Amino acid sequence: MSVSILRFKFKASILLSALWMLYIPFAMAAEKNTFLKKVKVLVYTKNGKGYVHDNIPNAVKCIQKLGQENGFDTDVSDDPSVFTEANLKQYTLLIFPSTNNDVFDTDGQRLAFRRYIEAGGGFVGLHSVTGTERNWQWFKQMLGGTFAWHARNQKFTVKVIDPSHPSVAGLPKVWERKDECYFAKELYPGIKVIMAHDLTSLNSSDPADAEKIKTFSAPFSELYPAVWYQQFDGGNVWITALGHDKENYEDPVFIKHILQGINYVAGQYKKIDYNKAYADSRNTPLRY
Repeated sequence: MSVSILRFKFKASILLSALWMLYIPFAMAAEKNTFLKKVKVLVYTKNGKGYVHDNIPNAVKCIQKLGQENGFDTDVSDDPSVFTEANLKQYTLLIFPSTNNDVFDTDGQRLAFRRYIEAGGGFVGLHSVTGTERNWQWFKQMLGGTFAWHARNQKFTVKVIDPSHPSVAGLPKVWERKDECYFAKELYPGIKVIMAHDLTSLNSSDPADAEKIKTFSAPFSELYPAVWYQQFDGGNVWITALGHDKENYEDPVFIKHILQGINYVAGQYKKIDYNKAYADSRNTPLRY
């Protein structure tokens, strides 16, 4: 074989390798886009009596824009009558952005929500979602806990403690942000924490605040759960306690955080199979 032919084959091999390296990102993007086009989410915004966050419209617009940019379909509703098995089965996951207090009108709606989770549905909760349905034990376990208190809105840091989780990919490992540090009670032991509030970064110059932080953070010390996930009763759950300010939903880093949480839950989805749902009331004993 002549030297010129060998040189040609070598150059061709180099060219093919370069083209392949260029192709891989496009192939991965196409695969991701195809996956997202199969996703349909319900953004549920009803609040019960009590405080209603003014960030909810901003969160809704943010999620709708994410859907437009990433190819997933988004329905938005504040009507609890959407909670029927026949309607919920069309959704890959449900998103509750800063909901608070009782968001269902009837126990039949609560049962439909629960059976959706048991059937393999997904759930994403933002910020004050932990204040939702405070009198429903199963729901509080599904969330991972229920709201107890939050420190005043201020700058503090949040630390990534599970960098392998996809919902924090590319996020600062020590994330300084202005937000509310949420504390919960009735913490469910099944949650897996991804990010934690750094309590040492909170302003505790006020003795009253310092005492409250100490009280509500117990039995934790310097770090307290901020973002977590769990496989719960057949479904997949991802919660971030961050996101109080309306401006958060225009912050590219926080928006990326939400998108990656949605992607994570959607990625666990197989199909809704009501044959796996077993509850016949909202308070049917949980099958561990």
